[in-house]
Amino acid sequence: MAAITPAILSALWTGAKKNFNDGYEAMAAKTFYKDVCTIVTSTDAKETYDWLGDAPEMVEWIGDRVIKNIKAHGYEVANVEFEATIGVKATDIKDDRLGTYGPRFRRLGEAAARKPDQLVRDLIVNGGTQLCYDGQNYFDIDHPVYANHDGTGAVTTVSNVTAGAGAPWYLLDLNSVLRPFVFQEREKVNLIGKEDARQSDHVFMKNEYLYGADGRWAAGYGFWQMAHKSQATLDNDNFDAAFEAMMGVQGDGGRELGLMPTHIMVGRSNRSNANKVIKAMLGAGGASNPNYDEVQVMVNPWLP
Repeated sequence: MAAITPAILSALWTGAKKNFNDGYEAMAAKTFYKDVCTIVTSTDAKETYDWLGDAPEMVEWIGDRVIKNIKAHGYEVANVEFEATIGVKATDIKDDRLGTYGPRFRRLGEAAARKPDQLVRDLIVNGGTQLCYDGQNYFDIDHPVYANHDGTGAVTTVSNVTAGAGAPWYLLDLNSVLRPFVFQEREKVNLIGKEDARQSDHVFMKNEYLYGADGRWAAGYGFWQMAHKSQATLDNDNFDAAFEAMMGVQGDGGRELGLMPTHIMVGRSNRSNANKVIKAMLGAGGASNPNYDEVQVMVNPWLP
């Protein structure tokens, strides 16, 4: 039986960090949240997105500059702390059983990398019941659009939802640096260890060494105009209808937004239908598929 020496603990820590980092980096390369979110570096407990209501356009400079007094919406996203911890038994160190912990630390890294995807998944799934910057649910039939560019004047309502009884699918416009969702990072994921028995009450009392990952993030809703949810059967006709509805959305003052869906996000239920609508060159009877390669198919394993 080996004694627990500083050298052994140092080797344990080195191995834990390597396995954690390997798992984190491998999984981070497969995540989708960076594709659908505006990434924001947070500097406070929460961030206020009062600029989400509109953005100015370039116009011909004649006379003085035209100052856009954008309506402030005050949409806030508060950061949340997340953690996961692994306990390494002192007896496992003494019995030279540390090889069993390598996969656990790698899995811990994978879980840390996937957490942002889970947060954004929750936004998508709950978008019909959670508010965005304009005070309406993110996916809603009556988003207000105002007659004047500054958010004043008569109101018309706009929908980014197509009703139906099927599994939901989503059209997304990911052309711009601004995206349908927001992910803010206050503190990057960090792995720490609590190993010294002379300083750690847990090691002294439980005979167990602790290694924990923690991070501080949040996800929120960005521009509802850049996402359209449909529960109609995913076929060419319903795809066309949702695509055209999204392209036709205007901003305050009747300003054309130039929206163009780039991706269709589906879960497991609509994966096959999405491939038929988008990836098949030929349709029924051998006719050309008019929607072939129209957008990119994004299969989200977190969605039904």
